[in-house]
Amino acid sequence: MRKSLIAGAAAGTLLAAGLAAPALAVEDGMSELSVLHGIPDTPVDVYVNGENTIDDFEPGDLAGPLDLEPGTYSVALTAADAEDDSEPVLGPIDLTLEADMSYTAVAHLDADGMATANLFTNDISEAAAGEGRLTVRHVAAAPAVDIWADGSVLFENLANPDEMMGDVPAGTYEAAVSLTGETDPVLGPTDVDVSEGVNTIVYAWGSAEDDNLALAMQMVDIHSAAPTAVEAGQYGFADEGTSPLTAVAGALALLGLAGLGLRFARR
Repeated sequence: MRKSLIAGAAAGTLLAAGLAAPALAVEDGMSELSVLHGIPDTPVDVYVNGENTIDDFEPGDLAGPLDLEPGTYSVALTAADAEDDSEPVLGPIDLTLEADMSYTAVAHLDADGMATANLFTNDISEAAAGEGRLTVRHVAAAPAVDIWADGSVLFENLANPDEMMGDVPAGTYEAAVSLTGETDPVLGPTDVDVSEGVNTIVYAWGSAEDDNLALAMQMVDIHSAAPTAVEAGQYGFADEGTSPLTAVAGALALLGLAGLGLRFARR
């Protein structure tokens, strides 16, 4: 284990309220790892390869990003202030990290409310000039949901532990979460800022049954293409009264594409 992992946690990399500043670009030849605690009411210690790496990790907190040598790491969660990792509450789980990749390990509840963990790969591929990336991850004990942006459904039928993502014009979007097919939000609405050259990752975590659903956000730097032309109007659209989401939808509708026209992928 590299010293940067332990030193990073000790230097205060735990960020309250699940909100982190954008991560720096992945160091050449290294792996970048962040850790999100999404199990409600369960403070834990995080052991990596047998060492207490994150102490008193609170639900909703995000640690990292940490630069690690590529390889496989054994991660276990114990009760807070446990003497060692001999009696984990979750794990040990082997995480295999590849060079020049960005990851987030999430301890969370599955759809049935049982504690589990998943390793997500953060997409840091190039985005077009003026665009950012929006990723939504469902890690809550809750049914499948729809994700809304500016009053329209952006992603449909997102189930635990899946993710959906799309590149959108940089800007501020009013986001909300509803059960699939319904309109009343179970989370939000809340403003989500999508910055150019940043992958903004939103996590829905907690438990619907226990009425403690919450959102956490993470920002990861991505590669952004240089602009090829100067575009007129807000977000490149001449009509400043039109939201970027609506403008994107209208333009792509002319090409016969369905939905909002976002280049999204479901994993």
